[in-house]
Amino acid sequence: MSREAVERALAGAGIDLRPPGTKPPANSGLVFFDVFSPETVDVLRDTSRRGQTCVLAIAASRSVLDGTAHWRLLEAGATDVFAWDHSADPAAEIVARFTRWEAVEDLLRLPSVHESLVGESSAWRSILREVVEVARFTNSYVLITGESGTGKELLARLIHELDPRPAKGELVILDCTTVVPSLSGSEFFGHEKGAFTGAVMPRDGAFAIADGGTLFLDEVGDLPLPLQAELLRVIQDGMYKRVGSNMWRRTNFRLVCATNRSLLEEESKGQFRRDLYYRIAAWTCHLPSLRERVEDIPLLTRHFLKQARPDQAETELDEAVTLFLSNRNCPGNVRDLKHLVFRISSRHVGPGPITVGDIPPEERPPQDWTETDWRQAGFEQCIHQALMQGVTLREIGKAAGEIAIRIALAEESGNLHQAARRLGVTDRALQMRRAAAARTLASP
Repeated sequence: MSREAVERALAGAGIDLRPPGTKPPANSGLVFFDVFSPETVDVLRDTSRRGQTCVLAIAASRSVLDGTAHWRLLEAGATDVFAWDHSADPAAEIVARFTRWEAVEDLLRLPSVHESLVGESSAWRSILREVVEVARFTNSYVLITGESGTGKELLARLIHELDPRPAKGELVILDCTTVVPSLSGSEFFGHEKGAFTGAVMPRDGAFAIADGGTLFLDEVGDLPLPLQAELLRVIQDGMYKRVGSNMWRRTNFRLVCATNRSLLEEESKGQFRRDLYYRIAAWTCHLPSLRERVEDIPLLTRHFLKQARPDQAETELDEAVTLFLSNRNCPGNVRDLKHLVFRISSRHVGPGPITVGDIPPEERPPQDWTETDWRQAGFEQCIHQALMQGVTLREIGKAAGEIAIRIALAEESGNLHQAARRLGVTDRALQMRRAAAARTLASP
């Protein structure tokens, strides 16, 4: 098919076409190519802003895509990849994808999302985009994994909020680490009066209270095996009995589970049922640790400062404090950072910026502390992974530069002059780097 025919088909479907070199799309777009090459990957990476924007990669024909092209394009930031000739109406497929992606982006702009689940890193935005889509457009059970303090409960609340069921019921939260084994049946199933000593009146359990709503089981990996079997029966049949009762009751809830363990490893040790795992993990989401999204620390810090000082003007941070927070090890992840920022805020007085004296003495680095070597194992691991995937030195250098520019601009609130100073380049050089990255072929 000729280029003119493709353009007519796209224009007829309502796609806004833009020539190369124009401003990248705000939310989503497509890259059409007839030759797969490193330059194709570069254009896609720039257009998608390394996965922060939904971009569809379209090959002119199936012959253009070799065995690894699909995966290299996805790694470069493509949201989906297919060839123009893979169906009878590819333009309609493109419109359908754009429609869904725009709906997801609208949801991401809701205050309940961007004001509670803060972050602009590509890893974080990618996760939020997937969670929002699963929450709104499916009824899947969800398993959230990740270290303590990464935001698993916040994500569960978001899934419940975006669930589109009419007349939706409550979100019921049950921390499996606090369930007393001898009372676990009552916690989940409820009990009848006189079912056991102390059962002076009937009581609904979590399954009944969550009927029509969402049941969030936090740290589901801590459930004892007998209770796992009973939970599996309820998930499969939607039926349960109260403790002390012979009457079956029906319940219908959306299940969201979270754990900081590897449930498959627990299964291999005989501590978690494999059949239960595949029931609760219809869709899985792994939250990155804070050390995997260091570029979000300044945004998170400002967010927590606003929470700590809601009635005061935005408080700036001295550069030394920002450096300290970016380099500090936070074993408790985002929750750890929040508590520290609140403590720092409580010590700060006056209208000026927060300075190193506001950092609690027990949190300050030792006297022999030196700035963390930025070429740590995490950095080397990323380079190693890139090389294993066939990424060239040129691509690695370009990607590193783009990330540095994005972080500098974010930390300087978009101030081009201050960002250029941080990067050790002229304003003009930074402008040229940004203009060179602003390339796209088409957008909706």
